[in-house]
Amino acid sequence: MSTQGPVMLEAAPSAALRPYVTRLCAYREHYGSPVAQSQMAMPGAVLILAFGTPMEVRGEPLTAFAGGLSDRFTATCVAGPTEGVEVFLTPFGARRLYGLPMRHLTNQVVPVGDLLGPWADMVVDRLAGTPSWRQRLALADRLLTERVLAGPDLAPAVPWAWARLLESGGRLGVPSLAESLGWSHRHLVARFQDQVGLSPKTAARVIRFGRATRLLRSGTAIAEVATECGFYDQAHMNREFRVLGDTTPGQIRPRPEVLRRAS
Repeated sequence: MSTQGPVMLEAAPSAALRPYVTRLCAYREHYGSPVAQSQMAMPGAVLILAFGTPMEVRGEPLTAFAGGLSDRFTATCVAGPTEGVEVFLTPFGARRLYGLPMRHLTNQVVPVGDLLGPWADMVVDRLAGTPSWRQRLALADRLLTERVLAGPDLAPAVPWAWARLLESGGRLGVPSLAESLGWSHRHLVARFQDQVGLSPKTAARVIRFGRATRLLRSGTAIAEVATECGFYDQAHMNREFRVLGDTTPGQIRPRPEVLRRAS
């Protein structure tokens, strides 16, 4: 059997879904032998609406699954052909979709049926019966929009604070956020854990890691990234990359020949 890597088709969410979903991706993965990977922590939640061979996630075989935000990397292994739609949710999209406090899903990955019941089975069955990838993406967009908009309304304060953290690349201090909202530190943490699943400080770490990774992939020097993103020093940056991505900054930085081809 020949080895085939992942094949993907991405789509931006519709306007109604955009506050809750950042990206939709139809995909197929098929390798000649099992492939182990470390999925980096990210400032969002991932929903996998898949069918085919189960993927091993933290040692557990799962096909369609979901979870919350994490403050560590997630080990996965693809052992056979699988395909479906991957959904990248904002914390608030996940909060409305699943209808429960996000702190219950922090660092958790569970079968999607445990969170969404028969609706999840219906969605996966309909996606599997739709041969066109573009039609799969459109179907997922439509069904997710209906489900998310029917979820619990959220007060705007935490999304506002989250947006400020994103804009600052995770460098905005938690006391500044609390002061801007007129909240105590304890109240801010409680609200974040309900709607995001992480404390503001931990959320800022994950956001900073994501920004550093993007800068490294663009070819920015490691020392410059460490300074720009607010790491204490390069040793601090290395520790964060190990915990959040199971990698090092040097493993992410593009090679010189790649940069030349891209220039």
